Amino acid sequence: MGLSNQMVRGRPTGTAAAEGAVAVEQRQTAGTGRDPGTEVDPRVMELCAAVSRLRRELASHPADLPDRGVAEDELAALDAMARSGAPEVPRLRRSLLLVTGALGSVSALAPALSDMRRVIDSFSELPCPRPGD
Repeated sequence: MGLSNQMVRGRPTGTAAAEGAVAVEQRQTAGTGRDPGTEVDPRVMELCAAVSRLRRELASHPADLPDRGVAEDELAALDAMARSGAPEVPRLRRSLLLVTGALGSVSALAPALSDMRRVIDSFSELPCPRPGD
């Protein structure tokens, strides 16, 4: 068994894990539960993409991370919230905190984690008041 397909704590790593993560995401994308005619908030689409990217990168990361399970669970919760179409900002922030605590010291995942944080922050930005309001 080559380095790209090792098992860590009973979970596949490397290529096998990344392929599994992609397969799960493709199945989830097929049934979003939204009406085809409804408009999707672009931030929700960005959140889906950012969560998917971090899930793929985590799945392909070979290190045995002690809090990998916590991060995977919260990423699954974030994915479900995003696919619902109306994520709650406090819940998004809680999940971000847990994922950051679990993965924040892994420099290889930092770009994907920063991207996810940027997207989650966009949900709490208040619209600029218009003159006269």
